[in-house]
Amino acid sequence: MRLLFVGDIFGHAGRRIVADHVKDIRASQGIDVVIANVENSAAGFGVTPSVADELFGYGIDVMTSGNHIWDKRDIYEYFKRRPQLLRPANYPAGVPGAGVYIHETKTGARCAVMNLQGRVYMAQTDCPFRKADEILAALPADVKVRFLDFHAEVTSEKMAMGWYLDGRISAMVGTHTHIPTADTRILRGGTAYQTDCGMTGPYDSVIGVEKDTVLQKFLTAQPARMEPAKGGVELHSVIVDVDETTGKAVEARRHTVRGD
Repeated sequence: MRLLFVGDIFGHAGRRIVADHVKDIRASQGIDVVIANVENSAAGFGVTPSVADELFGYGIDVMTSGNHIWDKRDIYEYFKRRPQLLRPANYPAGVPGAGVYIHETKTGARCAVMNLQGRVYMAQTDCPFRKADEILAALPADVKVRFLDFHAEVTSEKMAMGWYLDGRISAMVGTHTHIPTADTRILRGGTAYQTDCGMTGPYDSVIGVEKDTVLQKFLTAQPARMEPAKGGVELHSVIVDVDETTGKAVEARRHTVRGD
């Protein structure tokens, strides 16, 4: 099974490059499952029902998120209608949504997509390591292909999670920092790993936001209204090939598309 994971889709610019290229990538690369992080897809903060519907229409099968999933309250009811939209599984019991979804391809193959959030410099949540154990223990034994989006701030926590789950999941790719890392590899136990996929959005920016606004905030220490940037748009993703019989990754590589 070949998986495509698209890094944090940021604002309108990110959505447009997804609209322009994801279906072509799927066809040209022989992708079976498309997963994307969408927590910043609505003007850089959160996701709305209409934006989620728009992105599903571009060929995304399962959507992951992170701490910004709660920014737009009208998404809360949407979880009930579209379980393919995930929020981190390690939020307390009782919050809307779920953190795992089992997707079935057109050929009947199944892939479990999981979403967890780190705790270092992030909102206080339940332990992501122990929550990962719970999720894996509850998955059907015949679902061998298992993908995790770990939405976390620091590289050490992401690397620790990769090693913790090595051999128990097919792939773990980090999100949240919007900066792609160059450490794509397959760990010793057969888990594909990359610390951060990077952003799908405007790179002529400071992690997606207009540069001048951010610079003024750093220079003056005064509050500023963050606006999504528009230039230098790039789509950053990771492609992972998984042996469906073992659940082990056999190849992992970065895939980048630059906009016009």
